[in-house]
Amino acid sequence: MLRPVLERLGSLTIVMAGVSLLTYGLIFLTPGDPAYTILHEQRGSPPSDAEVEAFRAEHGLDEPFAVQYLSWLTDVLRGDLGTAYTRSESVNVLLVQHLPNTVELALAAMAVSLALAVPVGVVSAVHRDSWIDRTSQLVALLGVSMPNFWLGYLLILLVALSLGLTPTSGSGTLAHLVLPAITLGTGLAAIVTRLVRTSMLEVLDAAYVDTARSKGVRERLVVYKHALRNALIPVVTIVGLQFGFVLSGAVIVEVVFQRPGLGTLLVDAVFARDYPVVQGVVLLTAVAFVLTNQLVDLAYVALDPRIEGGERT
Repeated sequence: MLRPVLERLGSLTIVMAGVSLLTYGLIFLTPGDPAYTILHEQRGSPPSDAEVEAFRAEHGLDEPFAVQYLSWLTDVLRGDLGTAYTRSESVNVLLVQHLPNTVELALAAMAVSLALAVPVGVVSAVHRDSWIDRTSQLVALLGVSMPNFWLGYLLILLVALSLGLTPTSGSGTLAHLVLPAITLGTGLAAIVTRLVRTSMLEVLDAAYVDTARSKGVRERLVVYKHALRNALIPVVTIVGLQFGFVLSGAVIVEVVFQRPGLGTLLVDAVFARDYPVVQGVVLLTAVAFVLTNQLVDLAYVALDPRIEGGERT
């Protein structure tokens, strides 16, 4: 077990080094001058050349790329993501303030997806090639194809505005969480439904399931006790890997529902050219995504010792 852990730590270091370089480099290559844009927005009038140069010197924007990147990376390794240009607040503080709403949304979306996907996938597998199976596959296909922002606006129109059952935007209560969680969880539920169905079909044809049936075990117990338990092993793995995608998908959903999470923070920072905030959000999301993948891989190795070196077979 120690060897795959060390190998994962080594690869994690290389991946995060690449992520940090891309995070900073892509922002650095973005056209336009953040100093001019921010000062113009703050003052409401074009700033002078002297004011722009002073802003650039204050925030180190007049240094070469290598100097800026190494200075930023040194601060990051110390746990300091810098100070926002537009708010004069620590990026660390901003991330801590907005992260709970994003994590709350991601977890709620995962719960919605599992609540939909597991029973539908099981029923679809049990009634293989029936109209129930074909209908569930069609619905899953629509769920995968449907853009989050379109579904979000549709739910706002139907549920919030027409029926008045939930608020249209904001956060703080369970009612505020319902529509965003459904919007974000639907796409993942469609993926997991198809996976549950495929995994269940394989397990239902296994010899031990036939043995249980031959012993007179009731079909419900065969399906939910013997088959489902084993079918969920690959499902749990994929769900863990999908958590990173859920975090990134939360960006769009938070903007649609105006939730004060990392998504709205990122979009506002992009429009304001507040580079430290953009770099902080992107880096945090990338770290969460990479760490989730690594932890799921290690958990998979622990569950199945036949997998050597953390490679799945």
